[in-house]
Amino acid sequence: ADDTKSFKAQVMLRLLPTLRGQRCLHQQQSWHQRHRQDLLFFCRRQLQSSAPQPPKQRPRLSDIRRLAAQSRPERRHILAGIGLLAISSGITVSLPFFIGRIVDVIDSEKDDKAALSRSLTRISAGLAGLFLLGGAANAARVYLMRSAGQRIIKRMRDAVYSSTLTQEIAFFDRSRTGELVNRLSADTALVGESLTLNVADGIRSTFMAVASVGMMIYVCPRLAAVSLAVVPPVAVLAVVYGRYVKRITLQVQDRLAAATQLAEERFSGIRTVRAFAKEAHEIRRVARNPPSYSQETQSVYLVTLNEAKARAAFFGSVTAAGNLVVLCVLYSGGLMMSDGRLSVGNLSAFLLYAVYVGVSINGVSSFYSDLMRGLGASQRLWQLIDRQPLIPALPVAGQSAASATDSRLGRVRGEIKFERVAFSYCGGGLGEEAARLQLFHGLDLTVPAGASVAIVGPSGSGKSTLGHLLMRFYDPDQGFVRLDGVDIRTLDPAWLRNQIGCVPQEPMLFSCSVADNIRYGAALSSTTVSQADVEAAARLANAHGFVSALPQGYDTLVGERGVLLSGGQRQRVAIARAIVKNPRVLLLDEATSALDAESEYLVHDALLKVAKGRTVITIAHRLSTIRTADLIGVLSDGRLAELGSYVELMARPNGVFRRLIDRQTL
Repeated sequence: ADDTKSFKAQVMLRLLPTLRGQRCLHQQQSWHQRHRQDLLFFCRRQLQSSAPQPPKQRPRLSDIRRLAAQSRPERRHILAGIGLLAISSGITVSLPFFIGRIVDVIDSEKDDKAALSRSLTRISAGLAGLFLLGGAANAARVYLMRSAGQRIIKRMRDAVYSSTLTQEIAFFDRSRTGELVNRLSADTALVGESLTLNVADGIRSTFMAVASVGMMIYVCPRLAAVSLAVVPPVAVLAVVYGRYVKRITLQVQDRLAAATQLAEERFSGIRTVRAFAKEAHEIRRVARNPPSYSQETQSVYLVTLNEAKARAAFFGSVTAAGNLVVLCVLYSGGLMMSDGRLSVGNLSAFLLYAVYVGVSINGVSSFYSDLMRGLGASQRLWQLIDRQPLIPALPVAGQSAASATDSRLGRVRGEIKFERVAFSYCGGGLGEEAARLQLFHGLDLTVPAGASVAIVGPSGSGKSTLGHLLMRFYDPDQGFVRLDGVDIRTLDPAWLRNQIGCVPQEPMLFSCSVADNIRYGAALSSTTVSQADVEAAARLANAHGFVSALPQGYDTLVGERGVLLSGGQRQRVAIARAIVKNPRVLLLDEATSALDAESEYLVHDALLKVAKGRTVITIAHRLSTIRTADLIGVLSDGRLAELGSYVELMARPNGVFRRLIDRQTL
């Protein structure tokens, strides 16, 4: 059904120029009204699919520098870890040399058992103490590096979370929640590990490779020349492989984000899946639009399969080259031993150093590929961290929300004006024709201070969008929204939203206690709201009775999204959350739609008391809510079609409001 609507909307967008050229104005307006829902659906689908894709680029020196800068606060721990790494690696590198000496001692003193025993005892005791020191240094190094890495990951997660949370609402319209969560969890872990454990392993492998090569030259320069002939081609192969891994990592992270998003949607909507008995359908679904979770994980598998093939080819080549080096060393060393130019101990030590070089080159290659993975993941994180929200969410730095606006507004009266407002969720991103599909065009509405205004209209007319513009979730394309005569775009957004108590149509409760959910509405800090304030707000919202009957009362956990409460209970908790804020303006978006008749009456009566001295904007269809409003505004065709009291609007036999009421009554 979604695909059909999307296709229909695209066809209609193509027909718009023809329609404008051949039909009169009245016919155009009628056509737009009939198909508005399909066109808006298409716009929202386009917004969801138009999330910006990060550019594909090679790692730059600036990227590496910025990645390294994340470890600066942990430089003491990292430098200490590197020092311990040098100690443990130095001891490890010395092992082949001492083994060679032991072999030579055994070979030279094999006829004198007493002397051999004394020499072996002395050497073994020294080596045992050296190995214990190396083990202790390695253990301390691992602890320092891992703890530093976890602190880096924490800071990056905090930075990504705070930057993402302060983005404008339109950013979340375009972005997928699963992708953002994947950036917050998987990408930060990749970056943190690449800066600590991976760097430590890379330094260790590099140190051991250089030291082993030096020892190989010291033991036998001729054999060293034969062995090191394989290093240049392996190094070139490592660079090529590392760049390929970075590109693969970007693709894997994209596909993992898509799979996470799909799983999160299905888990969150499990009741819908269960209600329509779609479990088997979701598991076995093969349709590609929309894709199934199995298809998303299959795409991840195919990408990682390509990486596995490249990894197998690379490490297979490196291993084969290392084995060939050992074979050449054995062949050349055997010939040199037969001529007396090389002792058995030196050959043994050289062979071990050759193995060390092979293992170290393998480690350096892994370090480079893992670093490329970290760079690939970090590019996504920088995009989130660096992005500046189009509509700021936090107060101005160094200035409280109240002080930022009191000088102009003083005590807020609550007069609200929408002046010549034009707005479209599509904006300009879908071409000229789609941009003209505005939800509002030239909307004018004045809500007097302290008045109660009900907003009604057909579905899709923009009733809830009025509230979004007032809360400054979005800015109008044209026109102004004013509070007490001041353009809200010039006000601190945090201060503005603290003046408005909002009860949405579908209230969102957090996975904490009832009391904590109510305190969340406090304008300053939730710690300043006493238990008495919480209970008073709950009583006004007709929630105290059912909350007190819960197993732990106000300390009862409501579950994810408030799933452990009924729809009406969630709505009443949301009303209490808005009341405890003590706002100057109340915005009620179908606030009583989920309540039964008795609860609706009690909550409505409570809201009437709370509304005294406040401006109230109510978006509702029920007659009980509409009748008591001072004014009723009727939205139609993107404008305010009618404005007046209930009696005045009902007196118009052909009015838009009268038709809506007649249909509801029928």
